[in-house]
Amino acid sequence: MPRADFYLIAKPRFRDDPLALVCELARKAHDSGASTLILAHDTQQAEALDDALWAFDPDAYIPHQIAGHDVDEDEAPVLIVAPETDAPGRTLIINLRDAAVTMPCERVLEVVPADESAREPLRQRWKDYKARGFEVNKHDM
Repeated sequence: MPRADFYLIAKPRFRDDPLALVCELARKAHDSGASTLILAHDTQQAEALDDALWAFDPDAYIPHQIAGHDVDEDEAPVLIVAPETDAPGRTLIINLRDAAVTMPCERVLEVVPADESAREPLRQRWKDYKARGFEVNKHDM
C-alpha cells in the first residue's frame, strides 16, 4: 500500500527555514537507500534547495542534482525537479508543489507550512490520498 506522510512545520528552526526540513527529509531518505524525487514549487526553489543541500550537513553529503542538467541518475539518488522539467517517478517523492502527486511511487512526503491559511489545500490533499488508497500519516516537526 502506498503511503503519504504529512510533515507539519511547527518548530522555530523549520518555520524560519522550511528548506531545512526538506533537507532533513532528503537526508533520511538517502540514508534509507530510497531513490528520491523532490518536486520543487518553481525553478527558484529548486536552485535554493540545491544550495541548501550542499550546505546542509558538512559531515554528510547528500548526492543530488537538478533534473535537466545532464543528470546521471546513478550519481543522483536525490533528484530535484522544477515544474517545467519532466522526470521519471521514484520510490519516494518529496512534494513541494500545490497539487497532490499522481505519478507512481511507494511513498509521498508532503511538507505542510506553519501558516494556517496555507494548510487548507493540504487538508484536501490528505483526503485525495486517502481516497486513492494511500496510508496517510501526520508528523509534527
